[in-house]
Amino acid sequence: MARIPYGDPEAPEARALVERIVTERGSLLHLYQMLIHSPPVAEGWLAFLTAIRQKSGLDGCLRELLIVRIAQINKAPYEADQHIPIALAEGASQAQIDALANWQDSPLFTAEQRAALAYAEAMTRHVQVPAEVFAEVRAAFDDRALVELTATIGAYNMVSRFLEALEVHSHDPR
Repeated sequence: MARIPYGDPEAPEARALVERIVTERGSLLHLYQMLIHSPPVAEGWLAFLTAIRQKSGLDGCLRELLIVRIAQINKAPYEADQHIPIALAEGASQAQIDALANWQDSPLFTAEQRAALAYAEAMTRHVQVPAEVFAEVRAAFDDRALVELTATIGAYNMVSRFLEALEVHSHDPR
C-alpha cells in the first residue's frame, strides 16, 4: 500500500492532464496517479519521460534492458513489472531478462549492451563513473547517444527512487 493515497483523477485541476496521460500511455498508471497530486510535476515528468522513451534515438531494446537493470539494483519491482513486457516487445529475449541480474557472467549481451550496463551499474550504485567504465561506453556511443544513454539512466533512477520512497506498487488498490 502506498504511503499516501493516490491522487484523484476526477479533481478539476488534474482532469485535462489525466486525459492526456491516458491518451499517451493508454491508462493512468499507479505512478501517474501518484504524480497528479501535483499537476505541474506530473506534466513535467510526462514530457521528460516521453522524450526519454519515445523521442530518443537510443535503441529500444537497450533502453529497456537498462531500465529493468536499474529497477533490479534499486529494488523497485513496480518499475521492473512495467518494463519487462516493453523490453520483450522491443526485442529483448526472456533469456536476457533472466540473465540481467548477472549480465557480467552471461554471453547473451553484445559489447555495446555490456558497456551500457556497466555504465548504468556505476551511475546507479556509485553516481561517479570510473574512468575505465566511461572509456568503454564512450568507445561504443557517439555524443548524442551518450547524452541520451546518460539521461535515460538518470531518469529511471529518479523513477525508481520516487516509486520506492512512496511505496508505489503494481498491486496497490486505487
